[in-house]
Amino acid sequence: MGDWWQRNIVEPGKLPLLLALTAFVLTFVVTRAVTRLIRAGKGPFGNVSAGGVHVHHVVPGVVLTVFGGFGAVASARHGFGSAAFAIVFGVGAGLVLDEFALVLHLDDVYWTEAGRKSVEVVVLTAALVGLVLVGFLPFGVNDMSEDESQDRGTVISTVAVNFLFALAVLSKGKARMAIFSVIVPFIGLIGVVRLARPGSWWARRFYRRRPRARARAALRAYRHDRRWARPRRAVEDWLGGKPDVPSARRG
Repeated sequence: MGDWWQRNIVEPGKLPLLLALTAFVLTFVVTRAVTRLIRAGKGPFGNVSAGGVHVHHVVPGVVLTVFGGFGAVASARHGFGSAAFAIVFGVGAGLVLDEFALVLHLDDVYWTEAGRKSVEVVVLTAALVGLVLVGFLPFGVNDMSEDESQDRGTVISTVAVNFLFALAVLSKGKARMAIFSVIVPFIGLIGVVRLARPGSWWARRFYRRRPRARARAALRAYRHDRRWARPRRAVEDWLGGKPDVPSARRG
């Protein structure tokens, strides 16, 4: 364990990344805990307002992200300054992405069904940064030998092929798999081989005259969603809280 820590965290200068990721995750957890207490009317916390305007925590999050990002660029990869700015950046990113759905919809959807997007983006971001932290590099560059890494043509061709894999997976309507395939190209290969989701660009383009392929794709998507929808919702509810149940319209 000590050798792994020295090899993957300390030596390559990844300590700031570890601090940023830790701050990011802790900020999300603390923020969700506070907002759930506010929602339940418990504790000393309350919404922040200025001049009658509700100030969402994405606002200080943007300020901290900008400050931490520019500070990290201006500082070296080692030392107290880089560590401090990494923490500031992680805190800011956690506040911003906790309200990602609000920024996406330009509406206060925090406790609605649409607000689940914030939890999905936070989990996805933490997972991707974690993969980079333990040694994975985008587009499979980490899998190359030292001689291959010094060959510019080999690097460019490897990146191009893996990028095309990720693009193909995205065109099949599998956004999460496409994002992870950028870090782990083998995932992209799996996504390319598997059937596209109904309604995706790939399905509209290549399954238009293949009714059997369309039927298989629809059946597979239905089974996948039925199998994973409930566990995914349970995890999201546990992490971010259950969304509000929309009230029935009165006639």
